[in-house]
Amino acid sequence: MKEIEKNLNGTGMRIGIVQSRFNPVVCEGLLAACRMQLAQQGVSDADITLASVPGALEIPLVLQQMAMSKKFDALIALGAVIRGDTYHFEVVSNESARGVSEVQLHSGVPVANAILTTDSDEQAEERMNIKGAEAALVAIEMVNLQRKLA
Repeated sequence: MKEIEKNLNGTGMRIGIVQSRFNPVVCEGLLAACRMQLAQQGVSDADITLASVPGALEIPLVLQQMAMSKKFDALIALGAVIRGDTYHFEVVSNESARGVSEVQLHSGVPVANAILTTDSDEQAEERMNIKGAEAALVAIEMVNLQRKLA
């Protein structure tokens, strides 16, 4: 059996990040962890483009524009949807996840989804550092895997 090994070297990769401004404490935490991990994997700050949007529902549209531009090797979605008292939580969670997946599948550009969906602010703050860093690793790994498969 031939196995393709995981490669987390991000040197020379061009990464686009779309970050929600809603729930700013959590979203800034996600971004800080993501950027730190990208740097640790060799991605230059000059090769990272950040676009911010009002909320999670707007993330897929900007991801799509970035993917279509052919300027990025991978994209990362950062946001936080925290449960409230209405059905709106389910709508935003489901539709943002669907949109992110569609961008990836239709464009062929890997998209790491770090849009947190939690029951409380505390859960989101506990997860932001881990998920931000994981998103960076997922993006890099998927670019290298696609390159190996090509």
